[in-house]
Amino acid sequence: MFGSGSAGVGIIHLLIAAMRDQGLTEAEARRRMYAFNRHGLLVEGEPGLRESQLPLARTRQEVAGWQLTCSATGTGPISLFDTVRNAKITALVGVSMQPGAFTEEIVRALAQNANRPVILPLSNPTSKSEAAPADILRWTDGRALIGTGSPFPPVEINGRTVRISQTNNSYIFPGLALGILVSQARRVTDGMIMAAAKTLASLSPAATDATAPLLPPVGDSRMIGLAVAEAVARQAIAERISGIADASRLAEELRNYVWEPVYRPYERVDFPG
Repeated sequence: MFGSGSAGVGIIHLLIAAMRDQGLTEAEARRRMYAFNRHGLLVEGEPGLRESQLPLARTRQEVAGWQLTCSATGTGPISLFDTVRNAKITALVGVSMQPGAFTEEIVRALAQNANRPVILPLSNPTSKSEAAPADILRWTDGRALIGTGSPFPPVEINGRTVRISQTNNSYIFPGLALGILVSQARRVTDGMIMAAAKTLASLSPAATDATAPLLPPVGDSRMIGLAVAEAVARQAIAERISGIADASRLAEELRNYVWEPVYRPYERVDFPG
């Protein structure tokens, strides 16, 4: 996680919760996370660590045997490149607002650790992106699974066109709001957010086609919104924070709540004179 402000820390906590759902312990999930601030990898004892970052800091013992290129003495802040090499990182998320932070050297090192490396330069606008998708695909021979925080045009590589998925709030927020309204939820819980995220993940074209983009087309947003809304509403009912108890007609109620842009047909009539 390159950037450990509120966005980065929030993403890490959601990932840890998802890993726990998959059977890992809290400690096992945390050991898979490497968080950075502007100085480098978060390591215990480093100056300037905020309270929210302390649980994410690696111990000195964990990095003691690493081979470091960041200084002649092998001391000082640990760079992203050295972390990718030593920890065998397979997924890289950027929320740093540092344009170009994901260099060719770093991306190529990451691509050696996974057949399908996950690289998500999420900073926006486009000028702040940690790397351009065209470069990422070129440096990984088209193997990277990419999601960006800004819109980028499709990329031609290896004789195919790759659509770049923008991880935009529009994939989640409409369905989240619809699910809240129809279920009459009294509050929004972490479980409801997780239900929305898992539903969107289940709709990923890349789940069934390794050459497909990470996210569905934005043109499918109405279908996506209904699926997310149903998952959110069912979670609210399951947690007993909903104003309704019966989910048997939930799908129908969701469809009835959605405004349909269908207009009465008009017919031109010409009057004499």
